[in-house]
Amino acid sequence: MHGPTRHFDPTATGPLDGIRVLDLSRLMAGNMLSLQLADFGADVVKIEPPEGDPLRDWKDDGHSLFWKTYGRNKRSVSLNLRQAPAMEALWTLIETADVFIENYRPGTLEAMGLAPETLLTRNPDLIVVRISGFGQTGPYAQFPGFGTIVEAMSGFADRTGFPDREPVLPPLALADMIAGIYGASATTMALFARQAGRARGQVIDLSLLEPMFSVLGPEAAIHAVTGKIKQRVGSASNTASPRNVYKCADGKYLALSGSTPKVARRIFEVIGRADMNDDARFATNSDRVRHRALVDGAISEWFASRNSIDALNVMREAGATVGPIYNIADAMADPHFDDREIIVDVEDAEFGTLPMHNIVPRLSATPGTWRRPAPGLGEHTREVLQAAGVDDAAIAAVMP
Repeated sequence: MHGPTRHFDPTATGPLDGIRVLDLSRLMAGNMLSLQLADFGADVVKIEPPEGDPLRDWKDDGHSLFWKTYGRNKRSVSLNLRQAPAMEALWTLIETADVFIENYRPGTLEAMGLAPETLLTRNPDLIVVRISGFGQTGPYAQFPGFGTIVEAMSGFADRTGFPDREPVLPPLALADMIAGIYGASATTMALFARQAGRARGQVIDLSLLEPMFSVLGPEAAIHAVTGKIKQRVGSASNTASPRNVYKCADGKYLALSGSTPKVARRIFEVIGRADMNDDARFATNSDRVRHRALVDGAISEWFASRNSIDALNVMREAGATVGPIYNIADAMADPHFDDREIIVDVEDAEFGTLPMHNIVPRLSATPGTWRRPAPGLGEHTREVLQAAGVDDAAIAAVMP
């Protein structure tokens, strides 16, 4: 068990209480964005096609665990937007919404009669979030933009992996996650600007490419100034040394970082190589990076002669920055994860309880809330449309 079970309370409120979000997006980036808003009180209404958000079909052993996690705190309305009654119902919802999220290929929204200028004419206060692979403009705007391609083209994959092997893509939807977090931040900025009277509605052009590129930091400046392209170095770093993953005598791995001079000196002392602190080859961080192979060789030899628990304790006692390489089972069993409630058990109709990542970040006065489990497809169609003032005949026209 991971702390007391979280029970859903539909009456709970958060700092975004009263904000209505229509989420027409599919898969990860939009769902990550709207999850952040939903966890903090926004009324997120997923507008799904009759077959549902494809995220529902990302299954493990037949279970839609992605959907259970990223669909939480949201409501589902199923509409076939190829039919006129469904479009009329959508327009009714748009007129009372605060945020509209979509991730169609650029131009599709316009073809549907939902161009941003049209949306803003009907609802001048609407925040329109447009998610795409490469942005709404530019030579690549019409290219399919899944995160995999962006992770490749951003330069991220070229920096990941070992120098004698192929570039490595992340094994999860990293570009989508980063874009979703950027998007949630941008949306709250736009809502704040609206509340402060600095703007009314506006359009947020959110590509997957630009947030992913931003995590590379100063690499463009480094290339422009030095003419160099940083190369793959596995788990080491082009920026700091010592920094790597080291194998212990029991076969387990520890990650170690000595990014500051003080910590680097401590590490050399712990491994019995205080002489390295007086060696010009290791005098500065830049020197250590240039002689990274020698640094890693000395540290690897020390770790290889000790089991992981002893090595971890010795390094921690010396003030070194060190930690074990965890798999998910290790993380779920770690007392720090438990004490901080990083993973929490949430009530679930199928499993009784289901562990999920907790709501982040932590706000002391207005924390996020657990209001409802991930909805069934179209579970709230009648409820949402009735509340918006759609009459019974029109609701019947869009119901399956």
